[in-house]
Amino acid sequence: MESSAAVETMEAIDASVSALAVLVRSTTGDGALSGDPAADGGGVDPLRDQADAHLDGLAELAKVEAQLAALKVQLVAGYANAEKALASPAESPQDRTVREMAVTSEIACVLTISERAASALLCDALELTGVRPLTLSALQAGALSWQHARIMVDETANLDPAGAAALEAHFLDPDAAEAARGIPAGELVPCRFRAKVRTWRERHHPVSIETRHARSAADRRVEYVPDRDGMAWFSAYLPADQAAGIWDRTTAAARAMQGPDEARTLTQLRADAASTWLLTAGLEATSAGGVPSPVAQVLVTVPALSLLGVTEDPAMLDGYGPIPPSMARALVAGGAQSFHRVLTDPRDGAPLEIGRTSYRLTKPMRQWLRLRDAKCTFPACNNHSLDNEADHLLAWARGGPTGISNLAQPCPKHHRLKHNTAWTPTAASANDPPSWTSPTGRHYPSEQPDWEPPHWPLQIQAILDDRTMTTGLHPGMPKQAGVPETTDLHESSAPPETAPGTGREAA
Repeated sequence: MESSAAVETMEAIDASVSALAVLVRSTTGDGALSGDPAADGGGVDPLRDQADAHLDGLAELAKVEAQLAALKVQLVAGYANAEKALASPAESPQDRTVREMAVTSEIACVLTISERAASALLCDALELTGVRPLTLSALQAGALSWQHARIMVDETANLDPAGAAALEAHFLDPDAAEAARGIPAGELVPCRFRAKVRTWRERHHPVSIETRHARSAADRRVEYVPDRDGMAWFSAYLPADQAAGIWDRTTAAARAMQGPDEARTLTQLRADAASTWLLTAGLEATSAGGVPSPVAQVLVTVPALSLLGVTEDPAMLDGYGPIPPSMARALVAGGAQSFHRVLTDPRDGAPLEIGRTSYRLTKPMRQWLRLRDAKCTFPACNNHSLDNEADHLLAWARGGPTGISNLAQPCPKHHRLKHNTAWTPTAASANDPPSWTSPTGRHYPSEQPDWEPPHWPLQIQAILDDRTMTTGLHPGMPKQAGVPETTDLHESSAPPETAPGTGREAA
């Protein structure tokens, strides 16, 4: 079985390598820079053609690397299964363990890797070739990277077979009843793919998130690990709401300390602020100046019925992901000023409104942008919303309105990239962040939200089913989130909006 599959993979690699060879030759042709259109293949712009060929070659190379990874796992699994068939029945558990060690050691020596790495590779290979057929097929086709495949293996661990198959189908089977929306899994950078997979896993795990959180919370701890050059690592394993609050408050303090006379980076300022708070009462000055203590603003997205305690659907903590509904209820009921509640529609899971105690026109808009974008919208960027800057997609000076569809929150780095290069964001909407177009004309779609309808209590579901039968109206009809799209959030004479915490115009 493994041999025939490996042959198919090898044939696919041959085809990809042939295509790659053509692309590589087109980047290194003797006439590429001659200036002679005939020698350059007749292209209008030979240099642009050559640059495009390099990018096309990289894309094809990524496909070949994925296919090679598929071939590697098939060969590893094939060797392990062949050795198992050759061996006589194990007489004891110790006998079986020694044979597994021998197989692992052989793989480690052939690949020149550690036995620990070989053991992990063997486990992944047996999982992919045995029970993750969709993932292996996508890897074999070059549609997924090895990192994506590893994430799928990792996140399906400890799920029952039906749950693991459903998770795999949701992201990799376009014909599945509940297929993931937005761009294909292989076009998400691995860290964003993991975030989406983990969110789905938390919602559909057979053991409730409350039970798993209670078990994990018992393992909370801090750790200290010495490092080189007089440095050390200090980390903490905490409940998500506490960790997110600490991180966002530290980041807000660090941003408040930035200025023209401050030489420290944001990363260094975070570390200095945290050290000051931990080693003092939080009021003493650092060696380079005082550390302010501003209030962070963290969004907590809560299904309406979970907030009422009717269901146990997970809530979403901005910058982290799914949290137990009891944690979200405690944050809301406790009146934590750093946390803003966002209710979601009980019918389709879309956001409804942002809770607030006072109404300021720019503040709810920025909060909605944080809710819609969650992170910097640039491809592969994972910088989450607290650090990002409000920005008009079409500049205010060029007539761009201050409406949700013309706003985004790129991180400072990609905000500068937009204004100083030909990278261009495309149109957005109330619920969809902007995509991006590169200077070469390649289009990179945005990561779409993947809201899911919440689980209804059985009694309510029976009432809704009865209503559907008698009226023909489906209770889950989508409802547009209630965010204004026009410029009426600002008076026509309003001044240009400034990016939060920067004092600069959000162009």
